[in-house]
Amino acid sequence: MSKAFAREIDDPDEGEQEPALELPQGTRNYITPGGYARIKGELEHLLRTERPQVVETVHWAASNGDRSENGDYIYGKRRLREIDRRIRFLTRRLDQSEVIDPASRENVDQVFFGATVTLREAQGPEQIYQIIGVDETDFQRGRISWVSPLARALLRAREGEVVRYKCPSGWREVEVLEVDYRNIEP
Repeated sequence: MSKAFAREIDDPDEGEQEPALELPQGTRNYITPGGYARIKGELEHLLRTERPQVVETVHWAASNGDRSENGDYIYGKRRLREIDRRIRFLTRRLDQSEVIDPASRENVDQVFFGATVTLREAQGPEQIYQIIGVDETDFQRGRISWVSPLARALLRAREGEVVRYKCPSGWREVEVLEVDYRNIEP
């Protein structure tokens, strides 16, 4: 295959960006201790395990000679750029992070970052959400980002209050049944 058809990106920042929620301008990246540990663990794994393995593969492939048709070399270099891009992203996220432990809050009856909130929509079933950092969201487990529309509407709400928020399907109202601060498992 000719080099004209095999495009390599020379600029490591060019190409696909990280699929993460953007933080509001001028805010810190609030994160729970478990989320911080998970991101730090991923960064350490990339730096100490995955990147050295890929560098070794690329070095071996480069020593084989012709690099223009060497799949191990071409794909190894591409994977190396992806790893380096992810390392830069995770490093920036950790630098911007402010770790807040929800379990350390006591006697708080208002919703803030780290709260576990039990809600009920008009005559619907109870739903439990944990308000966490943008890098920790997992809607299947009821973990929503503090910058999401629901979480922003819930901030500073108290038990018994009805909160109105806008979602893609229109305006909704939920009643805050319980506010709790507990450890959030990673």
